[in-house]
Formats: sequence, structure tokens, C-alpha cells
Amino acid sequence: MRAIIQRVKQCSIDIDGKQSSSISKGMLILLGIHKQDKKEDAEYLAERCKNLRIFEDDGGKMNLSVSDIQGEVMVVSQFTVYGETLKGNRPNYSDAAPPNIAEILYEHFVNHLQNYLGKKRVATGTFRAMMDVKLINDGPVTLIVESKNHSQNL
Repeated sequence: MRAIIQRVKQCSIDIDGKQSSSISKGMLILLGIHKQDKKEDAEYLAERCKNLRIFEDDGGKMNLSVSDIQGEVMVVSQFTVYGETLKGNRPNYSDAAPPNIAEILYEHFVNHLQNYLGKKRVATGTFRAMMDVKLINDGPVTLIVESKNHSQNL
């Protein structure tokens, strides 16, 4: 499982021209599910994201987590983060989990974050929908966090 995390001042999701969800200060998580991922990966990654210290303390150091600052989280399922681009010009998505498996693990990840942070502090996109993701990146700060290195299993 792979999360591309962006520290944001705000973030919103529009579907068909209408806002479906939004958050203020916190993080946007673009979540990719690998075909070999399990529920344990979702649990591990949710905890890592919750504890990731990317927010500044009073001294200006990135020393606080989204939990510490009472921030919010937007989670967007995005299979394209497992796009393989080593060969040719068209990405290959064969490492991404099929939609029926990915949706279950996506919901499991979201549920764990909601258990950690509170349901009101975790917003989501809509699985398999075409979404316009609007954000103001804070910093900018963007990181990639993974539950495990799948390339070692090849």
C-alpha cells in the first residue's frame, strides 16, 4: 500500500461540479492499493500516516503529527500511484489491486484513520468516481509512505 501525502492548508473534492467533501488544515492522502496488500497493510499505513510528524512546532521544526495539531485528513483512492513507467510511454497498472479488493482495503484504511482521529476529522473522495481534487499545498510538503516494499517480492 502506498500513500502520497501532501500537507495542506485546505482541500476539497468536487464530483460533477459539486463539492462532495472538504477539509481545512491537515493532509491529503492519495492512496494506492497493491494487488498483494492485506488488511494489515491498511492498518499499518493508517497508523503511520496518523503519526507522521510533518507539521511545525513552535520552534519551526516539523515535529507534530496531524493528530497533535487536531488536523483533518482527506483520503482519495488512486490506483495510478502503482503505475509502472519503466517501459514505453503508457503506464502499466498491473500491480494495482483490482477494484473489488481495492475498495475493501480503502474502506479499511479510512475506518482505521477514523478510529484514530475521529470520524469528523477524516473526509474521503468517492471510490471509482471522476473527481476534481482542489488543494492548497502547505510548504509544499509531499511525502511517499509505504506499508512494505513490493518490488522486493518480485
